[in-house]
Amino acid sequence: MRKIVSGLFITLDGVVEAPAKWNPPFYNEEMTEAVWTQLNRADAMLLGRHSYRLFSTVFAGKTAADIPVADWMNKTPKFVVSNTLGTADWENTTVIGGDLAVSELEKLKEQPGRDIHVGASPTLVRWLLRQGLLDELNLILHPVVVGTGMRLFDDSAGRVPLKLEESTTFSTGVVNLWYAVSR
Repeated sequence: MRKIVSGLFITLDGVVEAPAKWNPPFYNEEMTEAVWTQLNRADAMLLGRHSYRLFSTVFAGKTAADIPVADWMNKTPKFVVSNTLGTADWENTTVIGGDLAVSELEKLKEQPGRDIHVGASPTLVRWLLRQGLLDELNLILHPVVVGTGMRLFDDSAGRVPLKLEESTTFSTGVVNLWYAVSR
């Protein structure tokens, strides 16, 4: 059975929004390797509507010569969970929405293959946790407090039991944390 695995950059105060504003001082080869590890474990991607629109704008029509991860992003099957997005123009994209979203994702997990990667999309990650669909959470924790921005866990998250599976500290002080979601 496939796993749905989320990978997010996060600050000490739980902010996951706009990492381009606070991530650069900490980004190095170790982090690049950690991100590629996430992506290489997966053969499908799950996105929320907002992240889909952002990523499609950045990566559609680009190649690895433009952006190193562009080939992977374009060729990988993408599933967008949205109740408002009717169609998707980015290659290899399927929209999943409405009342059937949970059952469609359960069917997707039952198909043969590697992990289903959720990059960005914190609203989707919270929803996946509430639905019992998220299997692993990879948090790349940055040693910075930014004070404002969307946090991964809000009051709607409730209790989220996690089991630390692996941790690595990078030379910049960033800590790469792999959690299994306990059920």
